[in-house]
Amino acid sequence: MTLRIQCWSGPRNISTALMYSFRQRSDTTVFDEPLYGHYLASSERLHPGRDEVLTSQDNDGYAVIRDVILGFDDTPVVFFKQMGHHLVGLDRSFLGDCRNILLTRHPADMLTSLAVNLPDATLGDTGLPELIELLDSILQSGDSPVVIDSQILLSDPRSILTEVCERIGLDFDEAMLSWPAGPKPEDGSWAEHWYANVHRSTGFSPHVPKTDPFPVELQPILDQALPLYDRLIEHAVR
Repeated sequence: MTLRIQCWSGPRNISTALMYSFRQRSDTTVFDEPLYGHYLASSERLHPGRDEVLTSQDNDGYAVIRDVILGFDDTPVVFFKQMGHHLVGLDRSFLGDCRNILLTRHPADMLTSLAVNLPDATLGDTGLPELIELLDSILQSGDSPVVIDSQILLSDPRSILTEVCERIGLDFDEAMLSWPAGPKPEDGSWAEHWYANVHRSTGFSPHVPKTDPFPVELQPILDQALPLYDRLIEHAVR
C-alpha cells in the first residue's frame, strides 16, 4: 500500500529543501505543489509566473486529487509538497487517506522573505490559517499532529527527520541529509522565481538569524500571524 505524505506549509518555510530531502529516498517520488494551478485559478491571486503555472498544471483541484494525489502509486512512498492556502474551496476528506505533516517557520523570518516576491502579502498568503484548521482537524480526530518548525529542523536535521519518519511510519534514510545542487526535474515552473537559494544548497544549512529591522509595513500581518504560529509550535517535533 502506498504511503501518501502531504507536507502542508506556507511559502518561504524551507519546504522545497524538505521535498529535496525526501526526493533522495530510493523508495519515494515527490510532487511539487500540484494544487498551485487550482489555487491561482480559484483565487485570481497575482503571483510571479502566474501564467506559466496555469498552463503547466491541471487547474481542476478535484482532478489533481483524483489523478495525482490519490492516483499515483508507482513507488511505495509519495511525498507531496503543498501550500496550506492551495486548499481553497476543496473538500478535504482526501486527507484521511494520507499522512499529513505541518511545516512552519517563525513569521517574522517568513514574512520578510515572502514580501520580496509578494510586496502586497497578506495573512492569507502565509498559509497559517489553513495550517491551524488542519491542526485542529487532526487534534479533533484524536491523532497526534506531526509539526515541523523550520528552525528546529535546521538545528538538528538528522534527529528531527528520524523522529518525523518514525511518526509517519518510515525508517530514516541517511540520504535525506544531502542532495545535489541545482534544479530538479520535479521543480514546478515557478522555481525560477522562488528557488534560487535552495538550488545553491546541498543540504540543510544552519539557521542564520536576521539582523535587519523588521519592516514596519508588515507589522500588522506579523501581529495576526504570531498567535497562529505559537499554536503550531506547541506541537513541534523536538
